[in-house]
Amino acid sequence: MLTSSEIEQYHRDGYVTPSFRLDEATLDDIREAHARLVHRHPEFSDYCSALLAYDPWFLTVARRSEILDMVEQVIGSDFALWNSSFFAKPAKVGTRTPWHQDGEYWPIEPLATCTVWIALDESTTENGCLRVIPGSHQTRQLARHNRSDAPNIALNLELDESEFDESAAVDILLKPGEMSLHDVYLYHGSEANASDHSRRGMTLRYMPTSSVYRHNDSTRFEREGPLEMSNRTVYLMRGSDQSGENDFRVRY
Repeated sequence: MLTSSEIEQYHRDGYVTPSFRLDEATLDDIREAHARLVHRHPEFSDYCSALLAYDPWFLTVARRSEILDMVEQVIGSDFALWNSSFFAKPAKVGTRTPWHQDGEYWPIEPLATCTVWIALDESTTENGCLRVIPGSHQTRQLARHNRSDAPNIALNLELDESEFDESAAVDILLKPGEMSLHDVYLYHGSEANASDHSRRGMTLRYMPTSSVYRHNDSTRFEREGPLEMSNRTVYLMRGSDQSGENDFRVRY
């Protein structure tokens, strides 16, 4: 579980890297599941925004008690998993994730999510690790984002340059099996992979059930079929639905 100082850091800085680390056998299972997914759907070789729509096996990771214990410490005892994604940056792939806030894309009201980012490979500055602006979540507001049609970017909405000072950025360096937890309002992004080593990461998105996942709300994250935000299945992980409005019916 998180120490008191790690919990304090999460609330102060908007992120934390716990001492807990997944074992190698679990990492191998995740890698094999991802390989199966890519074999069936080559279009997801770099990025899949909705893992659970294609393989519910990934719930095995989301239900790990060690992970749920840490999430509970920062967002409370009643929470649900509403999504899981995979971000893969093969060696020498020039895709960057622009600076953004996750909540700019998500139909959650009130906006709240703790993201668990799990490293499947070593995550370094050279291969495009996650970068964050500590404390940028404190306003509890969404900053101005602009649409970007630049080539080789993973997302099409980017924080306006006037909203933050990139010199304050911190690199989240992780060994395989290590993870970070970050808040929905935190400014973050990542550079392209310029190294000879892959950088694969899996995310788990948990929200307190005092918030509602609005399946019918329009979003700025447009995909088709199972990838649409309206088609996410929300899974109750612990406690109960405090809002009384969440829809836990299986969609995909």
